[in-house]
Amino acid sequence: MRRHRTPAVVVLLTALLAASAVAGLALGPVRIAPGQVLDIVLGRLTGEERTGAFASIVWDVRMPRVLLGAVVGAGLAVAGTVLQALVRNQLADPFLLGASSGASAGAVLVIVFGAGGGVAGMAGLAGLAGRLGVPFAAFAGSLGALVAVYAMARRGGVMTTGRLILAGVAVQYVLSALTSLVLVLAAHPDQVRSVLFWTLGGLGGARWEELALPAVALLVGTVLLIALARPLDLLLAGEEGAHTLGLDTGRFRAAVFVLTSLVIGVLVAYSGAIGFVGLMIPHAARMVVGAGHRALLPVAALGGAVFLMLADLVARTAAAPEEIPVGVVTALVGGPFFLWMLRRSTRTEGMTG
Repeated sequence: MRRHRTPAVVVLLTALLAASAVAGLALGPVRIAPGQVLDIVLGRLTGEERTGAFASIVWDVRMPRVLLGAVVGAGLAVAGTVLQALVRNQLADPFLLGASSGASAGAVLVIVFGAGGGVAGMAGLAGLAGRLGVPFAAFAGSLGALVAVYAMARRGGVMTTGRLILAGVAVQYVLSALTSLVLVLAAHPDQVRSVLFWTLGGLGGARWEELALPAVALLVGTVLLIALARPLDLLLAGEEGAHTLGLDTGRFRAAVFVLTSLVIGVLVAYSGAIGFVGLMIPHAARMVVGAGHRALLPVAALGGAVFLMLADLVARTAAAPEEIPVGVVTALVGGPFFLWMLRRSTRTEGMTG
């Protein structure tokens, strides 16, 4: 029944995505009429460029930020959906499982000791190897954190919600301490402030030339994961049944962990650690279209894009002219949601145990 809703849900979310994009381009310290925003964008796309301050604000300043928000939100939602299937727990999330913290730690190590400057934009890196250094370090940190949490939580072949959350918290503390140590050892105070703001999650450093890598990571990762929808469904249903149907769960889980970590690492390298998107959005999408990943992953991607674009809009405008890190906004929404989910999950485990 829910499967038949998918086309309508996709159309609705696409419309919300377009409306959120227009709002993100129009609102800010300088407000621009939505009609003028559309005229600037359409003029740019058709080769009839508009000039002036408003055109520069819309196309050069706000458009890269809006697009990066959509890419990061979609990617975190997809990653959260897949992690929940891999560990068979709806409380799984890139942030809660330490993947985002691992990616942040890896990225900060390269930024402080290897970049000589740039943060989200990596402007101080020289050459292709430098530009790829931060995403690669973030990928390595993300994968290492996920493997560590999974190994600690799955003791004796059994994984409980409590053990999973405790393992994630423990890994986050260690990685946060490592990040703090790196910042203490950083040579430049300005670098420390910018990196510290970045670790809280922010899209303010978005630039046109930096959108390609996260967009490719999202596109390729999502397409591959949708192609793996059936094995993910089997794994979510139970390992014994998946084994019976011929799925090598160990090898499959390892391969998808690597792919998911790659997506998370690239996104965190450009946005910092933004929590709870990968927890809330998959759960909401599952309520609408069901648990089948072929429908769930595209809907989660669209929902995550809409959510983070709106969260970033709040971060830019709620305390204007000051800007709130978008990770703070998502935490204010996601924290209570997580506590509700944890209480519900613990109650369910108590009834079945």
